[in-house]
Amino acid sequence: MSSWAEFDPTGVTQPVLLCGYYGEHNLGDDALLEVLLNQLPLGVTPLVTAFDQLDVQSRHRVNTVQRRSLRDVLAAMGRCQALVLGGGSLLQDATSFRSLLYYAALITSARLQHKPVLLYAQGLGPLKRRRSRALVRGLLSLVSGVTWRDPASARLAQDLGLHAPHGSDAVWSLPRQHWLGRGGPVVVCWRPTAHLQGEAWMPYLQALEQLAERCDREVIWLPFHREQDTPLLEQLTAQGLVGQSLLDRSRVVQASSPSEAMALFRGASLVLAMRLHALVLAALSGSAVSALSYDPKVQACAQQLGCSAIDLADGPISASELGSIWRDALEHPPATAALEAMRQASAVHADLLASLVSG
Repeated sequence: MSSWAEFDPTGVTQPVLLCGYYGEHNLGDDALLEVLLNQLPLGVTPLVTAFDQLDVQSRHRVNTVQRRSLRDVLAAMGRCQALVLGGGSLLQDATSFRSLLYYAALITSARLQHKPVLLYAQGLGPLKRRRSRALVRGLLSLVSGVTWRDPASARLAQDLGLHAPHGSDAVWSLPRQHWLGRGGPVVVCWRPTAHLQGEAWMPYLQALEQLAERCDREVIWLPFHREQDTPLLEQLTAQGLVGQSLLDRSRVVQASSPSEAMALFRGASLVLAMRLHALVLAALSGSAVSALSYDPKVQACAQQLGCSAIDLADGPISASELGSIWRDALEHPPATAALEAMRQASAVHADLLASLVSG
């Protein structure tokens, strides 16, 4: 059911449905929602799709609708004046074709009701199926305004017939922090991935252990997606892959918000980031970063940022090579100019909301 405790049906404000992967205990999507809400023009009342509605309501003081109930979300669409797909990669079929159909239903419903649809700071793809590309081509012809978060998404959209501006990820608009991490721990933001199964994790774990021993550092495992990432260290340990020295230096720390994650990053000497928004938030915190790319979006971000990145799709790599890369990255944060360029590139998304949502 929807939560309408503070919803104003009188028309004094303009209700807008914000649709994304919110309330799923993913710090990256939590950061995207924070930015989107901050950038909404005055006079707009947000209604947010969320799984954990109580968490989103208490944290952001907004009304919510259960995102996993398409019926409830479609009903909410009927009460709103516009639809905003806010951040992330929602139009893709890597999760499932069913996921793509969910967003297709929302976009189609909004347009049938003559309501504008904005794609805000979106990533596009992957679209592995021919039917997915055909469906998205049709959906892109319906939208009222678009900004993409990266050049690859803009190029794919152009191939599908839509020309629209791109910038950087919207989270780059969050304020930068002053780094305090010299001599601090190594923070690991890793996730389960099909690229690394069983013994394939060994070089990464060995290199991490050697780095921690050589530099005498604690290792903090920070799950970015609570349900998916939290069990990783325990699972790797149960498989006999984690050396005793690394295990002795390791602990898992939960962050309940992006700001808590940034506080941890701020005190780190190096962040090893596999998730995109772990990379972004760590860099914004001033920390040195090195990426493990399970998805092209992570590799692209690392290249723009000018930090080292290992593409997991390239196959096996030795522990010695990893160790060399990570030692070079330790306590060497990204250049200020690169961070400022990413921040400036994110401004295009706020412009979309100012010019279209308020209009």
